Amino acid sequence: LYFNGLSLLNDSLEIFPVKTFARTPRRWLNLQEYQSKKLMQESGVAVQRFYVADTASEALEAAKRLNAKEIVLKAQILAGGRGKGVFDSGLKGGVHLTKDPAVVGELANKMLGFNLTTKQTPKEGVKVKTVMVAEALDITRETYFAILMDRSCNGPVMVGSPQGGMDIEEVAASSPELIFKEVIDIFEGVRDDQALRMAANLGFNGPLQRQAADQIKRLYDLFLKVDATQVEVNPLGETPEGQVVCFDAKINFDDNAEFRQKAVFAMDDMTESDPTETEAAKWDLKYIGLDGNIACFVNGAGLAMATCDIIDLHGGKPANFLDLGGGVKERQVYEAFKLLTADPKVEAILVNIFGGIVNCAIIANGITKACRELELKVPLVVRLEGENVHTYSSSWSLLTLTQYKMCVAPSEAWTIDLHLACVEKHLTLVRIS
Repeated sequence: LYFNGLSLLNDSLEIFPVKTFARTPRRWLNLQEYQSKKLMQESGVAVQRFYVADTASEALEAAKRLNAKEIVLKAQILAGGRGKGVFDSGLKGGVHLTKDPAVVGELANKMLGFNLTTKQTPKEGVKVKTVMVAEALDITRETYFAILMDRSCNGPVMVGSPQGGMDIEEVAASSPELIFKEVIDIFEGVRDDQALRMAANLGFNGPLQRQAADQIKRLYDLFLKVDATQVEVNPLGETPEGQVVCFDAKINFDDNAEFRQKAVFAMDDMTESDPTETEAAKWDLKYIGLDGNIACFVNGAGLAMATCDIIDLHGGKPANFLDLGGGVKERQVYEAFKLLTADPKVEAILVNIFGGIVNCAIIANGITKACRELELKVPLVVRLEGENVHTYSSSWSLLTLTQYKMCVAPSEAWTIDLHLACVEKHLTLVRIS
């Protein structure tokens, strides 16, 4: 039995080499508002009646079918601030209220196929492909409710406040006495007395208390059903007709459960994501595009951030943040180079690898394959340090020197200044520890 390389079976502690396995990075699952509402609806959670439309005529028909006193039309994009957004069609606002179904069709015609720009979207905005047509309900009172995983409690916890519809962090800072918490036993689930107590703390009285408690239990059922790490409802509202309704919700999912949540993860909307970031995610690479011209190829988020900082400190500008992680394979190295070289802003590539969690030979093979097949035309600086670097460096440096006319610098000679000088002179530098 070994723990962090220590033998726990012998009287004396002995050090043994242990292979490190790193968790491959994943992008967050993104669901549109209507998709989250659908999941809640399927678990018996009370939400507004709604339909989804892809065309103006479908939106008009949906508004007629609702037969509601008032209708709310919402553009479906993943960014916040839709209500104050602006369409390139000239329409202002991605959320509109009306009592006339005909107006829904007119508004949808100015939303669908047009870009909506909010404070959270790129400057050019995001194209709206879907709208949600929902029944508009009056809210007499707003509360906050959430179920989330709490490490300190070793399991799920309910958190609630009678002050909803606003930033819960502000409530916690200004009125901490209005934040209520209930620890959930993972084996028992939410008990009736817990649900009723939370409903009372949220300010629900009489029949509404029992109704709110029922919604709380249904939300916990949803939490378990979809392997969520958080279900946040803000607001959990009370209507003049005496209904408890979940008006808006945010659901976070455990990506480790993707293997048994195929239907949920199949709803992932990647159309609004940066195409390069989406492609990187296919190969389990963490990629974020930046504005500079020096591409970074690094393993480990901390080292990647430090590399970006060093480049900036010495007068350069990083073109990206790219973290290979620890379980990288040669194909991932190759695909990473394809992503970097496809960026027209990139004028040089800096590889900075610490071989404590990755085999340098894998990186070397991937780089030579990329240079050979992609016909690399920009300066390349490679720094390798760690596992297999000494046994592999001689043959690799010879191969790169003869085939790609690269410069080799010893460990003590490699500096960021040398790298920047190489970029300026269009030289390619390989540094072997």
